[in-house]
Amino acid sequence: MLRDTIKSAQVSAMKGGDKPRLAAVRLILAKIKDRDIELRTASEKPDDDALVVDVLQKMAKQRRESITLFEQGGRPEKAEVEKAELVVIEEFLPAQMSEEETRLAIEAIKAEVGASGMKDMGKVMAELKARHGTQLDMSKASGWVKSALA
Repeated sequence: MLRDTIKSAQVSAMKGGDKPRLAAVRLILAKIKDRDIELRTASEKPDDDALVVDVLQKMAKQRRESITLFEQGGRPEKAEVEKAELVVIEEFLPAQMSEEETRLAIEAIKAEVGASGMKDMGKVMAELKARHGTQLDMSKASGWVKSALA
């Protein structure tokens, strides 16, 4: 399980004395714990690995946005800290689909659900997320779905 992998990475970072990596791993574990607490009252709980991947994807997206803002704001030292955290976060994410693989998946789903225009974008996006959500950056996929349906 992904959660166990992250916990063992925490132990190895502690033993190795790698403070920046340890801080990033602890941050990941804290976000996962926050998500667990949110879901205590939920009627449906997602698969554990899906939950962890979702948390990691959100964290990676936040880091990318922060890096851009720090670089635009003339704070390269802050951007470097965010980049280091992003490297650790991406280490635990499953391999992402390439643009070509994503476009092929979109075309297959489009044919399956009989999508013909923009009104069917929700159906295609829902199916794409259900099948490949852990392997995609859904914000990029959204643009590709729009172009495929246009």
